[in-house]
Amino acid sequence: MIIIKNLVKKYGNFCALQGLSFEVKENEIFGLLGPNGAGKTTLIHILATLLKPTEGGAIVNGFDVLRDATKVRESIGVVFQAPSSDDMLTGYENLKVHALLYGIPRRLREKRISEVLKLVGLYERKNDQVKKYSGGMRRRLEIARGLLHQPKVFFLDEPTLGLDPQSRDTMWRYIKKIVKEEKVTIILTTHYMEEADMLCDRIAFISNGKIIALDSPSKLKQEIGGDIVKINFIDKIPSTIDFTYFDFVHRVEQNQKSVIIYMDEVNSNLHRLIKDLDGVQSIEYKKPTLNDVFLKFSGDSLSGDSPEGGFMQRYAQYKKS
Repeated sequence: MIIIKNLVKKYGNFCALQGLSFEVKENEIFGLLGPNGAGKTTLIHILATLLKPTEGGAIVNGFDVLRDATKVRESIGVVFQAPSSDDMLTGYENLKVHALLYGIPRRLREKRISEVLKLVGLYERKNDQVKKYSGGMRRRLEIARGLLHQPKVFFLDEPTLGLDPQSRDTMWRYIKKIVKEEKVTIILTTHYMEEADMLCDRIAFISNGKIIALDSPSKLKQEIGGDIVKINFIDKIPSTIDFTYFDFVHRVEQNQKSVIIYMDEVNSNLHRLIKDLDGVQSIEYKKPTLNDVFLKFSGDSLSGDSPEGGFMQRYAQYKKS
């Protein structure tokens, strides 16, 4: 559905995208993950024909983003971070204006408006002014509007940004429903690791305008090399310990008073790891996350923390979940 080849975007001497090349399959949810400024939004703007690449090119639904820009725009729907629905109009009126702008024939207009309102669960509230909608309802209305003209490719830029956990879960269900019922390919950007893990068939990690990893969430997490254990010592780590001696240990990172170990089958092997250890203050354990994947490939966490600080923050989130 999307083919990207050697895509480069420069702003003066700054290179926002550095030769990206990958493909997106039909009817998949493809995630773009990375820190702010990594190039995700620039890439979406190019695919949506809002920006021109400096070098390279892209094909969307069989149309070149430079030579067939009008056809590309007819093929896509876009929901950006900033809301753009008119607060004073009702949900129905917002969609009708959009339908008129896209030239949807009168005989199809009302049917299609009803379909997308039902799809996102807003049919019963269609005659309410948008200013009376919650944040989650507004985002769902934006999605309904983007789907109105039946696009083949749908861009969602941070679709659950600022939503409470319950609204986020609701949005996830609707996004899955959209792919199933509308037969649309979704390109999703997000900072929420659990969102990408839950929704995406494949994920591309972008850092400094480059793709540093691309695969399914499960395969990316396998790249970490097993479960993650953090051992905190009362004093500094005994110098006689060599955790790499064990065949189930893949990687070891340590500072003065703690060590992070990537290992297989923690439930079976942890007792072998710690049975001869002295001076242990605490032991923490968690499964690898997509943030750990990014940390491995980029040397920094998605939140911009140091590896040590990033681990503690992620582990705290893990315990809460």
